[in-house]
Amino acid sequence: MKFYIDPGTGSMLFTILIGILGALRYVFKSWFVKLRFFLSGGRKVKDDGDNLPLVIFSEGKQYWNIFNPVCRELEERGIEAVYMTASEEDPALKNEYKHIKTLFIGTGNKAFAKLNFLNADIVLATTPGLDVYQWKRSREVKSYIHMFHAAGDVTLYRMFGIDYYDTLLISGDYQEKQIRDLESLRNLPAKEIVKVGIPYMDEMLRRFKNNPNVNQKNDKTTILLAPSWGPSAILSKYGKKIIDVLLETGYHVIVRPHPQSFTSEKELMESLMKEYPNSEQLEWNRDADNFEVLKRSDILISDFSGVIFDFALVYDKPVIYADTSFDDSVYDAWWLDSKLWTFEILPHLGMQLNADNMGKLKEMIDQCINEEKYAEGRKKAIADTWAYQGEGAKRVVEFIVKKQAELEDEAEN
Repeated sequence: MKFYIDPGTGSMLFTILIGILGALRYVFKSWFVKLRFFLSGGRKVKDDGDNLPLVIFSEGKQYWNIFNPVCRELEERGIEAVYMTASEEDPALKNEYKHIKTLFIGTGNKAFAKLNFLNADIVLATTPGLDVYQWKRSREVKSYIHMFHAAGDVTLYRMFGIDYYDTLLISGDYQEKQIRDLESLRNLPAKEIVKVGIPYMDEMLRRFKNNPNVNQKNDKTTILLAPSWGPSAILSKYGKKIIDVLLETGYHVIVRPHPQSFTSEKELMESLMKEYPNSEQLEWNRDADNFEVLKRSDILISDFSGVIFDFALVYDKPVIYADTSFDDSVYDAWWLDSKLWTFEILPHLGMQLNADNMGKLKEMIDQCINEEKYAEGRKKAIADTWAYQGEGAKRVVEFIVKKQAELEDEAEN
């Protein structure tokens, strides 16, 4: 007889198991420390075990562009770190660093089990949900630091995604207000908030400016459809209809779904890719690095995805954003009465697409590409959300060095 365990129950059982193992581990460790204390004649014994000064955790290869500039800065400064990834295909594993050790720690629960028992001073990650789902805070980690992996609202994480980090690295003042408002509503202790900028966008801008084909024009207008995922995203809302309309424009169309769509919306992706296979006019893009696909596109169509800001602010190109009747019920944004910054800034970056004007999409594309006012809107967005342009990785590493010094002082006193 076979038993079925649904994902929710599986997650709960995994959490219970980790809790039991954790409790046993710390009981045995406490006995061991007391034994060493007794054998040392009552002298205080420092027990660092396998303590790591800095751990960087990446949940997938798609986040390498986020960590790459930070790792390079650490390497250049000779700062020791361990980069742990839950993807065997993470490009970091191929780098021959002198000061950064790269490790594949397994996928899913295997990776979280490793993280839950870490002994480290600092853990830097972009993964939300610490101490909410399978990833639990280790008692032997002194400080958890979250670095956002997109420009825009921090409240577009799933609920409680950032509540239990110690430090948040942000890029705009409006983000700090959102964080403080959430803390107040949930009676959470104030987290340390440090404005550092956006390292990966700095890197994209550097690559873009240094690219020899930066000013090369396409033979045919190229449209990139790159939505977020979930019930409020473009492909869930409009599905085949928007692809049909895009093909009717006669322009070249690139469809780049969010990586999570291939996990959470697998049936939808399989259905669309089967009905609209790769052709001379249409291509599906799943590159781990989106640099090239953004560079060769003339205009982006998206929804509330952070790629809007990559495209508009780094590549200085217009966007069309879809009205998907955004449902914030699963996001931190649900808790706040204030309007999302994303939806306030979008009209400055391009035009809104909805079910009523979808038949005029070709005219909208042409107008957005040629309208000067959207260039001014992009400047406003940069001022709001991209602090310290070009200095992001440097500021992240400088903060890490400062935090390490603070932790050392605390340990000595």
